[in-house]
Amino acid sequence: MVVVTLQRSKCIGCNYCVELAPEQFQMSKKDGKTVLLHATEKKGFFTTKSADNTILDACEQATKACPVKIITTKMV
Repeated sequence: MVVVTLQRSKCIGCNYCVELAPEQFQMSKKDGKTVLLHATEKKGFFTTKSADNTILDACEQATKACPVKIITTKMV
């Protein structure tokens, strides 16, 4: 199981996550910040869980590329 978390309020809209993991991230046309697709929100953190382990590499790349370090990716 892959768990990806995004702290959206701190997003600067650099678009790296969308370029590296377009199946998981998308840019909002309303405010220019990233959206973690299929996520649930709790206290400002958006989290998605996926049984598809093939997304792990792309999400880890997005985590490393994020200049403000607001994305986490882990296996559980």
